[in-house]
Amino acid sequence: TLIYQDGLLMSGSLEALIQHLVPTTTYYPDRAYIFAFLLSSRLYVRPHALMRDVCQVCSSQQNLSNALKRDSLSLGKFGLNMVRLLRLSEVRVRVRWTRDHLSSTEAFPYDFRDERVMKQLKEIIHRLCVADCSLRPSLMQILNALLDCLTDLDKYEVRMLKTSEVAQRLVDTDSLQTDVHEMCESPAVLAEQLTHIELERLRHLGPEEFVQAFAEDSKCAEITEMKKTKNLEYYAKWFNRLSYLVATDICLNVKKKQRAKIIEYFIDVAKECFNLGNFNSLMAIVAGMNMAPVSRLKKTWSKVDTSKFDILEHQMDPASNFNSYRATLQAAMWRSEGGHNDREKIIIPFFSLLLKDIYYLNEGCANKLPNGHVNFEKFWQLAKQIGEVMNWKRIECPFQKRPEIIDYLITTPVLSENALALASFECEPPETNYGKGQYKQLKLELR
Repeated sequence: TLIYQDGLLMSGSLEALIQHLVPTTTYYPDRAYIFAFLLSSRLYVRPHALMRDVCQVCSSQQNLSNALKRDSLSLGKFGLNMVRLLRLSEVRVRVRWTRDHLSSTEAFPYDFRDERVMKQLKEIIHRLCVADCSLRPSLMQILNALLDCLTDLDKYEVRMLKTSEVAQRLVDTDSLQTDVHEMCESPAVLAEQLTHIELERLRHLGPEEFVQAFAEDSKCAEITEMKKTKNLEYYAKWFNRLSYLVATDICLNVKKKQRAKIIEYFIDVAKECFNLGNFNSLMAIVAGMNMAPVSRLKKTWSKVDTSKFDILEHQMDPASNFNSYRATLQAAMWRSEGGHNDREKIIIPFFSLLLKDIYYLNEGCANKLPNGHVNFEKFWQLAKQIGEVMNWKRIECPFQKRPEIIDYLITTPVLSENALALASFECEPPETNYGKGQYKQLKLELR
């Protein structure tokens, strides 16, 4: 039994929801339902078990186990409908929701890294090809596109593994020679290169990672085996790295005038990120300048025109659950919907806040209702939030790529927290007894 309210599916048994997913000769599920179900079903059943159940329903209702006795005429439109469903395994689908809901999204190719899921996919493709040989070209195209997508993912993760060790390396020496201003004099160009980095990491995020990230073992024992969030973690670490890079560049300049110049430079970069809709880099830069080793440099800040920085801080103010940022994000979404080119469509959300929102949505809504039904109303809400992100990640970065700048941003060493504090004290000596004691202790520890 499936329970509806005002035409919207609200709940149902897992078996009924799976049955609702499988097309027939006369029925094809709503695409918004497909995305919502495939996204959140992993809270109850592993992808390989879901694929097995789908295959069993298909084989049972269409008698595919006796496919040699079937012909393409008796298979009817079911074969075409299955091709449409399996195409969701490929790369992209377009989903139309009501106003303020999902407009387009990515599918779930990463689930097919599980050999059991891939084996079942190949089995159902084989049965469909035997039953109707005219489906073979479309099915082979789906399989090849899926394999290409997984190959691209493997290459990305190998590259991230190599660079993440360097990118996350925090050094305890102030002998570094780093100044991003010398590498890239234009704040606008640096903002564009930061957008390249953001969009690449966003593009390789699987929608299922958002759900799996908050699946506690005690509550979701069924998915502990496949709780993979590697690309989500790479993206979260990038924010911290950028913040430390900003603080490092500022604190390594021994001359007050130069430090003020670097601060003003990063303020301009942050403003350019704001104009582009790159809110994650914007917040990382603001966070870097608000780190204690930077914010305590009162003499340096006195030389800085902070009017633009004050405006940016207001936009990112955490008050009232980031009300100012959420209003700005909504305005950016309206701009994106009416955008005529990729530049106008760029939206890169403040990633940590996005994760926080999804976490509280997951924690605040029960997975199952008292009658044992799956709470599909929660599925719709998760699909709306995550589907928006999947829509944003499809944007191709329209700016010229500067590999030397990108390599610098993701690989140059940055100071550790203690090394930053020491460098800050050497820029402007502490005035309080507590600060003097801390400075002395840091010199003993790091030198």
